[in-house]
Amino acid sequence: MNGIDYGQLLRLAAPELILALGALAVLAIDLGIMRGEPLFQRRLIAASVTCLACAAPLMWIANIPQAGNLMHGMLVVDPLTRLAQQAILVLAGLTALLTVDSEFTDHVGEYFALILLATVGMMFLVSAEDILMIFVALELTSLSLYILAAFNKQSLPSAEAGLKYFLFGGMAAAFMLFGLSLVYGLTGATNLREIAAALKGTGLDPLLSVALVMTLIGFGFKVAVAPFHLWAPDAYQGAPTPSAAFIASGSKVASFVVLARVMITGFAGAEGSGSWMNYQPGWIPVLAALSVASVCLGNLAAIAQSEVKRLLAYSAIGHAGYALLGVMAGNGQGVSSLIYYVVTYALTTLGAFGVVAVVERATGGSKLTDFAGLSRRAPALSFCLMIFMLSLAGIPPLAGFFGKFYLFTAALGAIKDLGLIWLVILAIAMSAVSLFYYLQVLKQVYVISPPPNCAPIRTPIASAIALGLLAIAVIALGCAPDLILGPITEAVQASRW
Repeated sequence: MNGIDYGQLLRLAAPELILALGALAVLAIDLGIMRGEPLFQRRLIAASVTCLACAAPLMWIANIPQAGNLMHGMLVVDPLTRLAQQAILVLAGLTALLTVDSEFTDHVGEYFALILLATVGMMFLVSAEDILMIFVALELTSLSLYILAAFNKQSLPSAEAGLKYFLFGGMAAAFMLFGLSLVYGLTGATNLREIAAALKGTGLDPLLSVALVMTLIGFGFKVAVAPFHLWAPDAYQGAPTPSAAFIASGSKVASFVVLARVMITGFAGAEGSGSWMNYQPGWIPVLAALSVASVCLGNLAAIAQSEVKRLLAYSAIGHAGYALLGVMAGNGQGVSSLIYYVVTYALTTLGAFGVVAVVERATGGSKLTDFAGLSRRAPALSFCLMIFMLSLAGIPPLAGFFGKFYLFTAALGAIKDLGLIWLVILAIAMSAVSLFYYLQVLKQVYVISPPPNCAPIRTPIASAIALGLLAIAVIALGCAPDLILGPITEAVQASRW
């Protein structure tokens, strides 16, 4: 510990430190100054402080570029880390904006502080190359999200969502910890690059196979791939809608970045092959199996849903299956396509949940029938929902189309002899299936008549700003993907992936 440069440590960890101070400031202001004020004013002030607490690290990262590797990978700051952290900060700030008009709790300071603490965990997660730090950051993120899912104390579904999320998460953490302990026992190292060096040339022995499977079970829960998805539909449906939005967006970005880092960097040499008629044991065939299960189950189960939040949960399972293609590509182009895909997906799904939150407040529910005639009741809101749904379906020229195109191209280009073309074809077919249930939502919005004597739906100013920004981002990133794809590609090349 004597060799640690604490000045450099504070500089590299400054964004996380600012967020932690922001969480304390939210609590102090809400509990000490705003305690007797109306709830809306408390939420507005807490959301403003939260947005400032997210904006300050964004400015720090943009204007004071730092790079370093402290404590053998405990904290690694490189261009890709900075980009992932910026995406997470944007998602956290937009989540805070979407929460301003939510009325599910009077514990305002605590709720926004937990959003910031979850963001701290996610930022540490994407900047770690040590399995101990990865596990600690994952647990900080998870514990905050468990509480956010169960935050509506007046709602039994919210309590059920938090309990299921916690129980499944605890079990997955146990699997992951056991798998990582086996990795340490095999290699004597906790740094991912040292693990890869120790495993080089040793082959895939039975103990390493068990460690790989255990680790992937833990990560499979975090990214909600089948068959580790059972918590997601109930958690998304029962949790307060802003909590579900943050779980579906910010945590997905962080979890996929760290999954790619662990597999590509830590288990380099143990990839195997999932090519048709050329199977070789390793982590690629395991991910291929998870991808098949996810894209099929997620998209087919979503067809039968009558509740939009539950539909979005099964959609998220399908999208997680698509994203695994970028991890399986295992090279710089695969990582670039993965980061672009999960960032654009996170923006889109955050917007979809934001629209659901507005409709839920106006109608008291989020069933498909609650969206009937939305185009007549709230034209701008329905247009935003159309943008988000069509982007999730992969319709050009929206961000979702280019994300899938680049992801599938990277998967085909990275595998020799087009060995995973069968998986890409399946993913494209299931993408076509997904269009059906997204259009079911839009049918309610644009075709079905609204209930008689229903009042127009007013979109609150904060939600309107957030949804407008998200819709513009989805259109812009589809029409001009190089706005972030260029920086992502440069960051991946500079980060030794």
